[in-house]
Amino acid sequence: MIDQKSKFRVIVTEEKSSKENMAIDETLLKSFNKDDSAILRLYTWHKDSLTIGVSQDVNSYSFLDDKKEKIAKRITGGGVLFHGHDLSYSLVIPTPLLEGYNIKESYELICTFILEFYKKLGLEVCYAKDDINVQLSKSEYCQVGFEAYDILANGQKIGGNAQRRTKKAIFQHGSIPVKASKGNTFDERIGLSLEDINVEIEFKEAIELMIESFRDSFEVDLVTSELTSDEEELKNNLLKEKYDYNNWAIKK
Repeated sequence: MIDQKSKFRVIVTEEKSSKENMAIDETLLKSFNKDDSAILRLYTWHKDSLTIGVSQDVNSYSFLDDKKEKIAKRITGGGVLFHGHDLSYSLVIPTPLLEGYNIKESYELICTFILEFYKKLGLEVCYAKDDINVQLSKSEYCQVGFEAYDILANGQKIGGNAQRRTKKAIFQHGSIPVKASKGNTFDERIGLSLEDINVEIEFKEAIELMIESFRDSFEVDLVTSELTSDEEELKNNLLKEKYDYNNWAIKK
């Protein structure tokens, strides 16, 4: 159970490419051992970065043909996500800390801190499943469909979350859209941002508020950390061997 006895490494990485961000996510999960401290990572993106789900084929999205260098595959599912305007988080949680929680219950528990973050900004928030006006649906664009545990802010979907499980850990990552999309023109594929609903916050402030919200939600011990030398080595190997997409041959 996540409680005061739990310790989390807090890793903040700012302004990385989609490939490096996703390589770091994969590194943290792959290198995680059962006795390691849980991890909370907060990160931002280079402008106009994109990610797609692990099972997606980039060739099926013709509008991505000229964006090869800005695309990476996530280690979770789903469709296209546009980045560069958002603050993202990743969590690596030892399986025993969520023992007894099924996937739906773990989403509801983990996302508590994101609800708290939005509440601290003065927003009314709930899960999509709890709003009678929302019909759950899927879309090739992550911000268009409605999954049960998507978060609504003032009645509109904001951000999104995805999960992957291994024997050792539960991995979850998600996105907090901070700034409006290009030209301040709303694009439903990119989704709603805090700026779109008149909430002004800078990335540094948002990172600090996310950490505060996590601490308030779970009352855990948070320890500032960086990637270890072994993690850096694995990340660099992944960047070279897996995330170097040549001729659109995106590797799984």
